[in-house]
Amino acid sequence: MFGRSALHRAGGFRPENLGQNALNLIGNIGFSLFVVGVLVFTIIAATYEPEDPLFHPSDKITTFLTSTSNATLRSDESVVKTGEDFMPVNQTAFAAFINITDVEATATEENELDCDASVPVDCKDSDVFHLMMKATIERFKDIHFYKFGKPAVGEGANSCDMAWRYRPKDGKSAAFYKDYRRFVIHKSDNCTLSVATIGEYHSGLNARKRKRNQKAGFEKTDAKRDDFSLPLVGEAVNDSLPTVESDKAFTSGKYLVYVGGGDRCKSMNHFLWSFLCALGEAQYLNRTLVMDLTLCLSSVYTSSGQSEEGKDFRFYFDFEHLKEAASVLDEAQFWAEWGKLHNKKTRLGLHLVEDFRVTPMKLSDVKDTLIMRKFGSVEPDNYWYRVCEGDAESVVKRPWHLLWKSRRLMEIVSAIASRLNWDYDAVHIERGEKARNTELWPNLEKDTSPSALLSTLQDKVEEGRNLYIATNEAELSFFNPLKDKYATHFLDEYKDLWDESSEWYSETTKLNGGNPVEFDGYMRASVDTEVFLRGKKQIETFNDLTNDCKDGVGTCNVAAT
Repeated sequence: MFGRSALHRAGGFRPENLGQNALNLIGNIGFSLFVVGVLVFTIIAATYEPEDPLFHPSDKITTFLTSTSNATLRSDESVVKTGEDFMPVNQTAFAAFINITDVEATATEENELDCDASVPVDCKDSDVFHLMMKATIERFKDIHFYKFGKPAVGEGANSCDMAWRYRPKDGKSAAFYKDYRRFVIHKSDNCTLSVATIGEYHSGLNARKRKRNQKAGFEKTDAKRDDFSLPLVGEAVNDSLPTVESDKAFTSGKYLVYVGGGDRCKSMNHFLWSFLCALGEAQYLNRTLVMDLTLCLSSVYTSSGQSEEGKDFRFYFDFEHLKEAASVLDEAQFWAEWGKLHNKKTRLGLHLVEDFRVTPMKLSDVKDTLIMRKFGSVEPDNYWYRVCEGDAESVVKRPWHLLWKSRRLMEIVSAIASRLNWDYDAVHIERGEKARNTELWPNLEKDTSPSALLSTLQDKVEEGRNLYIATNEAELSFFNPLKDKYATHFLDEYKDLWDESSEWYSETTKLNGGNPVEFDGYMRASVDTEVFLRGKKQIETFNDLTNDCKDGVGTCNVAAT
């Protein structure tokens, strides 16, 4: 009697009770799972920190980041895409380039009876002009020319400066470039003219700026023009601040300003996504965007490893294009004008918005002079881009076409490509931390060794070619074995383009109130990327050099989707 199991004695496991017990057991398990789910959700909600906004939610963000190229230099933490990257290439406009036959057909016959070899060369003479154009087209065979400016007198005897607009034959970006060089013209005893030398990139300074009332140069008369503005790299940059015309003009304007928030010192991707949200809302509301031209550069891009304040928007982006294409005003100028008029007791209405969930549509009827969106201190609700989420996403369009890369940085890119005569192949070789992490990238170190590179590249790049190597490898002598087969080039080879004697240095120093500007990590990545992308062949670390996944083991299929 006492030997019977208590389980056996309990009536709960009698056959007639099994169905009811099964239902009770399932109910208890279901309730337990529900409690665990609620607990997990609560923990996630309390600790949630969104990653870079560019890599998440909406279809627009996905479309923005999705590229037909898997170029590893376009990494999430390096260089952002800007308006010109999305600009369609109008092949009709680019097809109207100048052929050498177009120049020869317009040349005039030399009158040898009027020959006087002692008379200096006249740079304004049409024969000299056509001689210089023909020599340029013959010299630079990897370039299409679209316009030649009238020559200007150079420095020294028989020297003439000439400018031209061009783009590389194999150019993939929708942009034009400008160069101006110094020519030395030889005049023989019988007055036959020939081009003795053509100077280096941007050597013809007297032809850089078109003089007032100067006659037009040479271009095809049947050339068709785009109905949109294209970047022109090489022209002088005018990114001075917009001016307030008068007190009356200021008071009659309508403005939008974003204040505070958690976007400061985030990645450049994050900054761009938020800034273009603000600019898009300003355009939707038909208001002038009051913008802070000072940036905080994320520690990702700094040599100190610390985020750095005091950077200028104009170091990284084309402010001249922005101010010409959109209505923007510098924040410091705005508040100075606002304070001056406020002291005069001029009536200026202020509409304060402290909740990002107040949509732009609800502000469309606001009549006040200024709408101020004030963001708090709690992330992620204090990110500017939150304004453009939800219902606003289909209404406020981010105006990508208004934001281009800095033409000063693109000028460095153009100078490097020009020194290589736009005739080079490019390879990106990522090493650094990834090569050392064999758990996530088991083959990268081996696949990017000099011997492996020589083996892989022999089927991709012809021997003797100019090879631009974009890399994060600190010790460039690592690639010395490649010099036996290729003419290798690295970014640091061109330091003179941003050192103390360079135009970039003098212009950015002036822009920075007389204080020198560091050529920082973001600038280096931007230039390195753009030079890589202009190579005739572009060989990438992931896909071309190694089978490892860009983001580590097991992520290849995720990246593809």
